[in-house]
Amino acid sequence: MKNIIVFAGSNSKKSINKQLAIYASSLVEDVKVDILDLNNYELPLYGIDYEVDHGIPDNAHKFLEAIKSSDGIILSLAEHNGVYSTVFKNLFDWMSRIDGKLWSEKPMLLMATSPGARGGATVLEIAKGRFAFMGGHIIEDFSFPSFNDNFSEGKITNEALNSDLKNKVASFQKTL
Repeated sequence: MKNIIVFAGSNSKKSINKQLAIYASSLVEDVKVDILDLNNYELPLYGIDYEVDHGIPDNAHKFLEAIKSSDGIILSLAEHNGVYSTVFKNLFDWMSRIDGKLWSEKPMLLMATSPGARGGATVLEIAKGRFAFMGGHIIEDFSFPSFNDNFSEGKITNEALNSDLKNKVASFQKTL
């Protein structure tokens, strides 16, 4: 059985991106799903001086190993001031010090959501541009607008958006 990892680029305990990622993973059939929480991978703020003095923290190695041992990735990025959240960027920086191609060409469904109408579109565009240089194999991307208006009780309530996500999940699943 194939194994996918699912996580949000957020450390919020009520992350709307984590809710979206979990919902998307529920649409993938016949796979083992590992839901990762960035709160379980605490890391010091990346800095070359810290790396020289202490090396690369174990949690960066552990998260990278989860990526490498998976067959696919579902990631929903939180957008803070138009870019990645600090916790995600820090993890990303640490893992890139271990392996510059950290995404390991794993098939990826890349998403973002926000309470606003743009649905994290800015961070999604940044990630699509950057991840390709770092072993990212983005099969589909999905910007989910107005989370609070379109998501309830663990699922998307807007039929057009739900249908769009289901089509993207089906495309992602074909690559596993």
